[in-house]
Amino acid sequence: MAMQESATEDCRLGLSGPGAVATTESRLRAEVEILDRRLRKGDQQRRAMLHIMGDLNESNKRLTNHRKAMLHILADYEQDRRRMARQTERLDNSRRALLHILQGSHKDNLRLEASRKAMIHIMGDLRETTAEMQRREQELRDKQEQLVQAGKLATLGELTTGVAHELNNPLNNIGLFVGNAIDVLELGAGNREQIVGELRHVMQQVHKATEIISHLRTFGRAAPVSHEPISLRRVIDQALSLMREQLRLREIEVTVDLGPEEPMVVGNPIQLEQVFINLLTNARDAMADSLRKEISISGSVGAAVVDVAFADTGHGIPPGLERRIFDPFFTTKEVGKGTGLGLSITYGIVKEHGGTISVVSRPGGGAAFLIRLPLTPAETEGSYPP
Repeated sequence: MAMQESATEDCRLGLSGPGAVATTESRLRAEVEILDRRLRKGDQQRRAMLHIMGDLNESNKRLTNHRKAMLHILADYEQDRRRMARQTERLDNSRRALLHILQGSHKDNLRLEASRKAMIHIMGDLRETTAEMQRREQELRDKQEQLVQAGKLATLGELTTGVAHELNNPLNNIGLFVGNAIDVLELGAGNREQIVGELRHVMQQVHKATEIISHLRTFGRAAPVSHEPISLRRVIDQALSLMREQLRLREIEVTVDLGPEEPMVVGNPIQLEQVFINLLTNARDAMADSLRKEISISGSVGAAVVDVAFADTGHGIPPGLERRIFDPFFTTKEVGKGTGLGLSITYGIVKEHGGTISVVSRPGGGAAFLIRLPLTPAETEGSYPP
């Protein structure tokens, strides 16, 4: 078509002949070359376009893969976002719980502070109360000691008649022995040895009276609070020495059987003597109207304790009064014949020595007071002093 257009153009211009043909061929070759170049260029562009289309296809595939990966990422992100939301919710709940705990802890701290202040106040009151209780306990101990001392003085007042008889015997003997010595000297019927013998008898009686007076003075003064190892048999003998004349005048027979052993206890001899004198006095008064008047003192040594029983043949303890017999100011005696303090003082002294005391009614009448005292450590091991 282009060649026709060129020929037409040549005819229009008036070109014809061989020269015109040559010119036309040259022009045609040039146009062919141009077309060829355009074809090669179009082919190159087509191949480039195909290459670009391949690249675009690869890019589309990569974009598709990227899109799928992005979708996976977005899905993972959504899951992570949901997990994060749940975690955020849990954290928020934990935060609220922590705030609640902190508020509770703050309230607890306030309560603890209030409790601490209250405790400080209570401790102050407790110290004051303790000091007051210690002061009152000291006053009670002082009054108890005064009561014990008053009980001893009352006992001494009751023992005055018997002690007077106890002193009267050595005084009469002293008068008799001194009279004999004077007669010997005046008559000149004796020798020096006889006079010295009479005077020795006098000294023995003086020593006996001195012992009685010394015992009374020791028993009458305030007993020290210290305890020491003492012979229980000796304390009972001391108590009997003060009560013997009163019991003899009332025709009361006393038997003592403490066994072959010599029990040793840790205590105050004056206080324990007061215990035994109170029991003897109580037994004496209980047998005032009895036909048979007997006091039996028996003892036995156990593994770590010694038991002593004071039994009488009196009227006994009325039923139901065994628990009240040791109460202060309680007495079964008639008005004016008892203060009700003897057995109460006795109970307190025995308890202070770590022992116990009880009373039981004996079959056939009478009562028995049972005392249990702990032995000294040496006694517990089985070794007795000579």
